[in-house]
Amino acid sequence: MDPMSGPYVIRGSVSLPEAELMWRFSRSSGPGGQHVNTSDSQVDLRFDLARTEALPPVWKERALDRLAGRLVDGVISVRASEHRSQWRNRETAAVRLASLLAEASAPPPRPRRATRIPRGINERRLREKKQRSDTKRGRSGRDWG
Repeated sequence: MDPMSGPYVIRGSVSLPEAELMWRFSRSSGPGGQHVNTSDSQVDLRFDLARTEALPPVWKERALDRLAGRLVDGVISVRASEHRSQWRNRETAAVRLASLLAEASAPPPRPRRATRIPRGINERRLREKKQRSDTKRGRSGRDWG
């Protein structure tokens, strides 16, 4: 196998398991001249999210839940064909998969804590509103004789 640029880190010490990645190559559309007709530069990268042991169980649950719409039998697939070289497309696909899994397995954001608006601020707002309304009422020329 080609020397890839190291393990693709998802988050912390967890990275994509090289052995569980399923690669498929096919002819890519787009630029490349005569070369494009002979080389399989488009990359399909598949990863069995449902059966993997590489992710912590909590992350796996979260990812399965959030990526449910993209999974086919628990397998997530990523395609890359923007580069003319297969190697660069492989890099792109792996990085894309890693960031997708990182996003999907991230912990949910902290719930917002409701805070009360101080009474003084509310009173000041109402006072300023009243003042503004008086100013505008004074502009209407109703009682100008």
